[in-house]
Amino acid sequence: MIKQILSKLPRKLPKSDQADSAGSDSGNINGNLGNGFQCTNVGSALSSKLNVVKRVSSAVFPTSNGAGVEPVEAHLAFKDVSNSQKSNLFISKLNLCCEVHDFSDSDKQDLKRQTLIELVDFVGSGSAKFNEPAIAAVCKMCAVNLFRVFPPKYRSNSAGGETEDEEPIFDPAWSHLQIVYDLLLRFISYNSLDAKVAKKYIDHSFIVRLLDLFDSEDPRERDCLKTILHRIYGKFMVHRPFVRKAVSNIIYRFVFETERHNGIAELLEIFGSVISGFALPLKEEHKMFLWRALIPLHKPKSVGIYHQQLTYCVVQFIDKDPKLASTVIKGLLKYWPVTNSQKELMFISELEEVLEMTSMVEFQKIMIPLFRRIGCCLNSSHYQVAERAHLLWNNEHVLNLVSHNRQVILPLVFSALERNTQNHWNQAVLNLTLNLRRMFREMDEELVIACQRKLDEEDSRLRVAAEKRRLAWERLETAAGLQPLAGNILVAVKPATCSVAC
Repeated sequence: MIKQILSKLPRKLPKSDQADSAGSDSGNINGNLGNGFQCTNVGSALSSKLNVVKRVSSAVFPTSNGAGVEPVEAHLAFKDVSNSQKSNLFISKLNLCCEVHDFSDSDKQDLKRQTLIELVDFVGSGSAKFNEPAIAAVCKMCAVNLFRVFPPKYRSNSAGGETEDEEPIFDPAWSHLQIVYDLLLRFISYNSLDAKVAKKYIDHSFIVRLLDLFDSEDPRERDCLKTILHRIYGKFMVHRPFVRKAVSNIIYRFVFETERHNGIAELLEIFGSVISGFALPLKEEHKMFLWRALIPLHKPKSVGIYHQQLTYCVVQFIDKDPKLASTVIKGLLKYWPVTNSQKELMFISELEEVLEMTSMVEFQKIMIPLFRRIGCCLNSSHYQVAERAHLLWNNEHVLNLVSHNRQVILPLVFSALERNTQNHWNQAVLNLTLNLRRMFREMDEELVIACQRKLDEEDSRLRVAAEKRRLAWERLETAAGLQPLAGNILVAVKPATCSVAC
């Protein structure tokens, strides 16, 4: 009889299950104590839901790592507990900060902020011991608070990202986000952190979601992310190829699909230091990053936002392998702007930096197409472009390259200089042109005379061809003046004026 009564009573849960379900089921259990069957049904339903959640989250943060951790009240201060309990208190405070509140609940927000500050101070003091449960708790708390979906972009410019004329947008939750970023940075930079254990939680999924945050419109957040990603790249060597591949994918999507991203400048700034650490000889993977990612980044309209960082990355590659200089210059010529004068000014400045590091052999490979383009810049009607192109000859290394190859280069630019002296509207450009012609004459007067003679012959040939073309049009107009009609009647027709400039 007693066995039958006991068999109808609900069985007692094991300690581990009680610990897992105590926080979420306590409210339902207290509210249904009057009905034992209802309590059992609700408890089983909640237990099944919790199991689903555990299966989803266990891929990144396994629950088994927290087994055997004695919980400590999160409201206690670290100074009020023994050293053996500080690690458990640290995890309890991290779990407390996993709750996300809105701004309407100021009390909970203030409590969470104060708890985050305590955690940062505790890690900064060097007293933290990052065992596997603590590492999992830190990564989970950072993921819950940082990883989020940004609202749709509503900026009016089609290029995307911040432009020089637009004010940056600041996140209203930055006061809390900043503390979480500070804790994550201190955690990754911690000297005694075991990278072999931490890489289980700072895995590819974590890094991808961290990279997604670079699209934030708050420059303060992107600056923090820049430092954190650089530390991750330095500490977790096993993740380095994946980080490079993930950043390349972001750049591909930006260049060839959306042309919208806020964090390209910060990503390039990280890679500037990464490239400087590449071992020699360069791997084919690194060269492909230059050809397929960095060079096409010159294409978007918003290149001015990140051009300084892009130039630094390109120069670092050439510093590692000078043979890449001709490839880089070919890429610049491929994406050279024709109608955007501001981009053209940036390209000329970058070209000068690249030429400073170019050897004579590499220079000779690309000097003909290069100085055809420079000749167009010398003759540009935009005075800043023309002026900047003339100033290339003030660079001693560029001048040395030109002087050794003047037999090829001078005929390419001489006609542009001659046209400037005849009809350029800007006096400053005219003065620079005269100085450049004088410098060429001092360098090789016979070559200048030969170029002048050849240019005169070319002009004479063009005048003869233009005169022949004019006479041909006159004969056509005269022949069209008499037009045959039905009945063999000839009617004079007034010649039409040619509207095409010949």
